[in-house]
Amino acid sequence: MSDIKYDEIGYWSEVKLDILREYASTYSRILSVQKNPRLYHLYIDAFAGAGKHKSKMTGEFIPGSPTNALLVSPPFKEYHLVDLNEKKAELLEDLAGGRADISVYNGDCNEILLKSIFPKASYRNYKRALCILDPYGLHLDWDIMHTAGKMRSIEIFLNFPVADMNRNVLWRDPQSVPESQIDRMNTFWGDDSWKSVAYHPSPQGSLWGEEKIDKATNDQIAAAFQKRLKEVAGFGYVPDPLPMRNSQNAIVYYLFFASHKPVAAKIVTEIFKKYQHYMVH
Repeated sequence: MSDIKYDEIGYWSEVKLDILREYASTYSRILSVQKNPRLYHLYIDAFAGAGKHKSKMTGEFIPGSPTNALLVSPPFKEYHLVDLNEKKAELLEDLAGGRADISVYNGDCNEILLKSIFPKASYRNYKRALCILDPYGLHLDWDIMHTAGKMRSIEIFLNFPVADMNRNVLWRDPQSVPESQIDRMNTFWGDDSWKSVAYHPSPQGSLWGEEKIDKATNDQIAAAFQKRLKEVAGFGYVPDPLPMRNSQNAIVYYLFFASHKPVAAKIVTEIFKKYQHYMVH
C-alpha cells in the first residue's frame, strides 16, 4: 500500500518497543506453562498502527508492537489488534494473513475494547490478557483503564501522554485553557480531580492582590495517576513508571505498567531498570 504514511518514531519509542517485546515474551512463556489447562491468554493492542514504523534515527523500517507480539514463542492464544485508521487496519489484515487466532478491528478502541474484546478476557473463564494502550495523546477513555483494573484478568502497559497534557491542558494560567481541552483531560483522567493535583497556591503568596498559582511537575502528575490506577482502577501493583525522554531530555510520556500479580510488577520493574539508562542524557 504505497499511499500509507508510516509513523516515524524516535529512539525513545524504539526502547519502548524493546520493553514491550521483552515482557510479552516473558508473559506468554509464564502463562503457557501453567498447570491449569483451561488458562488461556490473549494479546490486545489498542493503537496497533500499521505493524511497522520508520526509525527517525536510521530511516529504516522497524517492526511495531503487533508484529513483535506475533513473533513471541510460545505464542499467545489470540491476538486482538485495533486501529482507528482504515489503511493501517488493512495493513494489519495483511499482517494477520487470514489466521483464525488474529482479529483486526478498524474503529475507536474506546468502544471496541469494552464491547468486543474485554469480554473475551473473563477472569471466571480463566482468560488472561496483556493489553497495550499506546495512544498518541489524550485519546483514551478512563473507562478502559478502570474496566481493565476491575476485571482483574488484564495487565496493561500505558503511554501516559504528559507532553500532550502540557501542550494543551496544563498551562500556567489554568483560566486560559479551552474547554474542549479540559474535556479531553477529564475523559482521560476520569474526572476533574487532576486540577487539584496540577495546581496549588504558591507558597510565595499573592501577586498584586491576586493569588499566585504553582503548576505541578511532570513527576507529580505521574505519581498522582499511579495512585489513581491503584486506588480507583483497583490494580494491585503499579510500579513507578519509566519516563521516556527525547534527545533534548524532555519527558515525552511515561510508560506505566499495571497488574494484579506481584511477580509481574517485579519483572517489569527489573525491565524498566535495565532500560532506564537509555533515557538519561
